[in-house]
Amino acid sequence: MTSTTVGAVGGSLPRSTDYPIGKIIFASGLGTMIEWYDFYIFGSLAVIMSGLMFPAGNPAWNLIKTWALFATGFIVRPFGALVFGRIGDLIGRKYAFLVTLSIMGLSTFVIGLLPTYATIGVLAPSILLLLRLLQGLALGGEYGGAAVYVAEHVPDNKRGYYTSFIQVTATLGLFVSLGVILLTKRMMSDADFKTWGWRVPFLLSIVLVGMSFYIRLRLKESPLFSSLKASGKSSLAPLKESFGNWANFKIVLLVLLGATAGQGIVWYTGQFYALSFLQTTLKVDLTKASVIVAVAILLGMPFFVVFGALSDRIGRLKIMMAGNLIAALTYLPIYHAMKNNMGDPKNPNMGILILLVFIQVIYVTMVYGPIAAFLIESFPAKIRYTSFSLPYHIGNGWFGGTLPLIGALLVEKTGNIFSPLYWVMAVALMTFVVGSIFLSEKNRVQIWDEAAEARPT
Repeated sequence: MTSTTVGAVGGSLPRSTDYPIGKIIFASGLGTMIEWYDFYIFGSLAVIMSGLMFPAGNPAWNLIKTWALFATGFIVRPFGALVFGRIGDLIGRKYAFLVTLSIMGLSTFVIGLLPTYATIGVLAPSILLLLRLLQGLALGGEYGGAAVYVAEHVPDNKRGYYTSFIQVTATLGLFVSLGVILLTKRMMSDADFKTWGWRVPFLLSIVLVGMSFYIRLRLKESPLFSSLKASGKSSLAPLKESFGNWANFKIVLLVLLGATAGQGIVWYTGQFYALSFLQTTLKVDLTKASVIVAVAILLGMPFFVVFGALSDRIGRLKIMMAGNLIAALTYLPIYHAMKNNMGDPKNPNMGILILLVFIQVIYVTMVYGPIAAFLIESFPAKIRYTSFSLPYHIGNGWFGGTLPLIGALLVEKTGNIFSPLYWVMAVALMTFVVGSIFLSEKNRVQIWDEAAEARPT
């Protein structure tokens, strides 16, 4: 990534102010990474928290209850998308993601202070539910704001490349959360970590959030949005224009079923479900399971940028649809291989397991690397934040985020450890079919032309 400034591209609008791209991406990406870190600590520690926030009983059902709390944060993400998307299209991109960062940071910090079930009884899971809902609302507004903000600063012909750095942040957030958990665990006994040490990653987030808030506060508003607002062409009713207009709402539905649903479920299969499968099904301990996933993620992260840049040249849909199809056809053999090559749970075959998770991470980079640019190109600037955010967060939240819960329930009911994969394959194949038939490439869209048309003559 270079730190060049944005200038005229082709026939697009020359910007009157130079914006250093490196600073824009760093500030936007840092905040988004921290929000993902906050959001995913909970999932990374779900197995431990399940024994602390619920009464002693059936461990499997306590874990299911914990995954249900985890899922609530995803279920409300589309509502956060509506609330903060509207703010972002009415007031500005910068203001919206400053608010979301604050809500996420405070909610995560309070989780670190929350008493357990043994101390306050049923209030523990009840308060935890409220905090997860706040986290979900915040993340529902954060990602769309960061992606749109970056896209509205960069050249049209490199939109996939530059926005792919924002795509890295979700995986980077999970990687950092695993790293902090492992480091904290190494600094104390296993008993201390399970008693109180698990709180440390939650509490540390407030420092990261404070740093990111300060950096973001110094940013300027998106120049494209500023041009629209100055010319009086920004939307006065972004919700109505996004979803009350059938032509636009149809695009929202097609993008959901033909792009973000499959992207969401492939993302969570390749990273979160893999982590859960290692711990709960293969009985690998937290440290080794986290190392396996963290190394696979680290090796795979550069490919977000590879596929983002490639999408500028050959198109977004080709790469995303290929990722969905290949994933659907190979998940079963991959997970059978994970089980068959496990070895002793106390001494698993780390190299083989890292390779098998890495392959899944590559699928993640294929479906996720180009998608921000694709979504941005699908909607006009005046309702982009709102229209972009809803299908993204339904796809990721409702299809992807509920996967650990659906997977745990399917295994509990069927006794088949591979049963969740049939649900994953069905969603990925649906996305491949809908996306291939009903969506079209938009990587040549010139979004800066909207700002050019808005400039006073």
